[in-house]
Amino acid sequence: MIPTSAISFLTKEHGFSAGIVISASHNPYEDNGIKIFSSQGIKIPDSWEEKIEEAIRKGTENISREKANISPQKTYSQDYMGFLKNRFSHVSFQNKIKVVLDCSNGASSSFAPKVFSDLGVETIALNDTPDGKNINVACGSLYPQTLAQQVVENKADFGVAYDGDADRAIWVDEKGRVLNGDHTLFVLSRYMKEKGLLKSNTVVATTMSNIGLEKALEDIGLKLFRTQVGDKYVLEQMMKSNANLGGEQSGHTIFLDECSTGDGMLTSLKMLEVMAAQDLPLSKLVENFKEFPQLLVNVRVLRKVEFSRFPEIMNTMKEIESSLGESGRINIRYSGTEPVVRIMIEGPDKAEIESCARQMADAIHKYLGK
Repeated sequence: MIPTSAISFLTKEHGFSAGIVISASHNPYEDNGIKIFSSQGIKIPDSWEEKIEEAIRKGTENISREKANISPQKTYSQDYMGFLKNRFSHVSFQNKIKVVLDCSNGASSSFAPKVFSDLGVETIALNDTPDGKNINVACGSLYPQTLAQQVVENKADFGVAYDGDADRAIWVDEKGRVLNGDHTLFVLSRYMKEKGLLKSNTVVATTMSNIGLEKALEDIGLKLFRTQVGDKYVLEQMMKSNANLGGEQSGHTIFLDECSTGDGMLTSLKMLEVMAAQDLPLSKLVENFKEFPQLLVNVRVLRKVEFSRFPEIMNTMKEIESSLGESGRINIRYSGTEPVVRIMIEGPDKAEIESCARQMADAIHKYLGK
């Protein structure tokens, strides 16, 4: 059991032909899926996935195979932990740091507490006893409320919540405020620019990132480039635009100079580095980032059909876009892991976006829901 990002790193580091992860990501264990990395440690593109799926569908069910000789290699885990520690070896703190980690009963459970402790950080670990079925259950990046409480009660400097496969990280500052991947991109882009480490003055994010991030980056002379939701699409755009920092509001952050996929623990160490370098608490590092009200609504569906086939759904979305104007946004998409349509609406007026979300959800439920 090892983080998704570790497979990406090890595949490239050791010259393997491919890397494969069985993971439910941030979901319950029943939603396990397969993530495949190329020999370069990069998630394979949609076109490759489609070819593999087609080959499986056309293949003969009863194919004889030689039994594979598989044996665990503990040294690979050590290689990955060494990679993380080496990225942090140059950092020193003026004061003792205390952090609370929510391991989501997942892949970070046997890694994150040890990495932080070995680096001299006082560490309190939560939800670090996986049993195979308790992964992501009322814990981790989707449920940061308990973490926030523990950060305040323990007077910690900050808290980190990972998801099940540890490729994303959500934050809690020392005051108990929950922060997301947009805050990560703001803090790290500003720091990397100051250090001359940010390439092309561009940060890549997705359609889900808050307008506030776009405006905050504009204020410091940076451009935000948006892609469709999915860290592999973020990576594709980063490679096209020669950017070395990108990520998602959900907590995936990619440092292309060091790793080609989201890595929650690496991101945690990067945030610690900024706190150490500037000797500031997390709340101060994000105070110039003002989020617009944003609402996320999920509508369960029976089938996934192109929205364009339903004029009422399309007309409702156009009406909302017209109502919000340039001060807001709406985005609707199917989840890649669940039978759900995700609606994201943001704008300056909370009551307005709540009304728009209900309107959009009703139209989708009418044609696609139960």
